[in-house]
Amino acid sequence: MTLPVLVAPDSFKGTFSAREVARAIAAGLRDAGREARELPVADGGEGTMDVLIAALGGEVRTLTVSDPLGRPVEAGFALLPNGSAVVEMAQASGLSLVAEPDRDAWAASTRGTGELIAAAGSAGASPIVVTVGGSATTDGGAGALEALKEAGFGAASPDSVPSPSPVAPSPAGASPLDLHVVCDVRVPFEDAPRIFGPQKGADPAMVERLERRLDALAAGFPRDPRGEPMTGCAGGLSGGLWAVHGAKLVPGAPYVLDAIGFDALMRGSAFVVTGEGSLDEQTLQGKIVGEVATRCRQGGVPCHAIVGRDQLDRFGERIIDLASVTEATTLDEIRHAGAALIEQ
Repeated sequence: MTLPVLVAPDSFKGTFSAREVARAIAAGLRDAGREARELPVADGGEGTMDVLIAALGGEVRTLTVSDPLGRPVEAGFALLPNGSAVVEMAQASGLSLVAEPDRDAWAASTRGTGELIAAAGSAGASPIVVTVGGSATTDGGAGALEALKEAGFGAASPDSVPSPSPVAPSPAGASPLDLHVVCDVRVPFEDAPRIFGPQKGADPAMVERLERRLDALAAGFPRDPRGEPMTGCAGGLSGGLWAVHGAKLVPGAPYVLDAIGFDALMRGSAFVVTGEGSLDEQTLQGKIVGEVATRCRQGGVPCHAIVGRDQLDRFGERIIDLASVTEATTLDEIRHAGAALIEQ
């Protein structure tokens, strides 16, 4: 019996969703007479909630929250069958919500994300999984923390937040949250303005102001996020939730692949097709396509990539042991690239 092909691409950022890419590749494979299973993937950035719902089921609840500049925006969180929730911060605090001329790195707030987390907590979800890629913000999570406090979700108890400094007890009646923050980069808290500020509208002087603000926030938190890997995600939102609410920070690519059962599906496949908008050095630094390819190599299953742009040299491609790389920029080209894999 011929084994199916597992189609597990990420989105082509700003162009096609992971689901659209998976559908196009699978259609090409089926055109060529092969059975294909679609399994869109993500690494904690935009689209992660959709990927988890597609694989695990669940329902989306929508509400009106604050966008990065305090304007009302419709956003949703997912309730999964196991009782957990997924909050994708890009829905409330994402860079895509702010037109380029309006981007204000100083004013942009994570308040809307805090409102989504509070809604998930009020719905009784536990744990609450927060995916933090694609943000417009560099507020260290201050807006989200304020929204959570107002909603009655105070700081974690001293027992759950090991800290070199005393932790103030939660306000009377405050409810604890079990937060898992899915991170797409390993940047520490203090480096967020320098690394990500410019793409959010910060000039060099603003980057310095943002660094000073994060330093002041860190000094006032129950525990200091500076120097801790992954605390700089979403302009320090991950660090704020880690410092105040004891959030668990987890690398996005392994988390998502484990959650959707990738390994078992991969081992039952003839080969795997993955993909992303740009295959580049970041692919080798923990991004989802690199993780997919590495797991395929470890499992002895060939892995092919269909990408918008291939910016890796052959050495880079060999590091993650890709069997082939094909560039495609439209859904028709992606479909034809999928069909052509059968000829290799």
